[in-house]
Amino acid sequence: MKSYSYKISVLIVVLILNSCKEKVAEKTTILRPVKYEIVGTSNAQNIRTFSGIAKASDEIELSFRSSGIITKLNAKVGQKVSKGDLIATLDNVQATLAFEQAKSSVNAAQSALNTSKSNLNRIKLLYEKGSNSLSDYETAKNAYQSALDQFESAVRNKSIQASQINYGVIRAPKSGIIAIKNNELNETVSAGQVIAVLNAGKDINVIVGLPENMINKAKIGMETSLSFSAIENTSFEGRVIEVAPVIDANSATYPVKVDIVNPTNAIKPGMATNVTFNFSIAKNVTNTTLVVPVKAVGEDGNGNFVYLIKSTDGKVGIIKKQTITIGKITNAGFEIKSGLNAGDKIATAGLQSILDGQKVKLQ
Repeated sequence: MKSYSYKISVLIVVLILNSCKEKVAEKTTILRPVKYEIVGTSNAQNIRTFSGIAKASDEIELSFRSSGIITKLNAKVGQKVSKGDLIATLDNVQATLAFEQAKSSVNAAQSALNTSKSNLNRIKLLYEKGSNSLSDYETAKNAYQSALDQFESAVRNKSIQASQINYGVIRAPKSGIIAIKNNELNETVSAGQVIAVLNAGKDINVIVGLPENMINKAKIGMETSLSFSAIENTSFEGRVIEVAPVIDANSATYPVKVDIVNPTNAIKPGMATNVTFNFSIAKNVTNTTLVVPVKAVGEDGNGNFVYLIKSTDGKVGIIKKQTITIGKITNAGFEIKSGLNAGDKIATAGLQSILDGQKVKLQ
């Protein structure tokens, strides 16, 4: 009896261990991630969304026109400033010294000019009385003209040196809010280095970069749809107001500025934005033929096919190999004559490693 109970106990333990192993095996099953697209019409293929960023309509980068050490800095992020307010100054030692030397040169030139003018007047009077020759008179005139030229040159140099001092001073060109501050007191900066950014405009625009295959479709006045990750469940209307004619070397895209038609105070400069363009409206396209990307179409002995993804939760799906009939190729991909419906999900990458009936993870 004891032997029978012992065997039963051992059997139960084995069953439990096997059950645990099966559960562990299930948990460690890794699904292959698959990229996909939703089948749409050629019109839908012309609806594209790009990432952008919100910026003040009048964003001014503040910088010095000379190099030096910052000795005064009145800029804080979020600080309101009025036009003409002092933002920052440099030590300006060299510029100040050059200006003082220029002032001395002006004073010396002024003294020399006064002396030559008095001498010219004296010789002219003597010449008119016949006591001096014409040669003496001409020499005096030339000396006066030379002194006058030197004086005017010294005055111009003084003005230039005064400008050099002003190059080491930054004042607010407009009223606004300091959005960015890049430097601190006693830091050494170079000419043209941006030390702060001033948001002087009341309106907010969105800057979005379009690739070269899309930039010619963007037109001024085109309507767009905007959404912000920081503002949930709300969409905004936008209108294209600027289309850059040259590429931005940093992003390798063409900047496009979009005005927000129905702005709100919740939109702040720097917020990430999704900008949706409907290029089919701009092109007046009315075609409703189904189109799939070229990379999603394969070919075997039975003809062309795609891998359909059957999914109920949008996260995990089952692969189904679907034979299709394709038409002509367009910029958006192959036109589909049969085998697919609008809204179907199809795999767009890794077709060589996907199997019919395989369970995959959508991404």
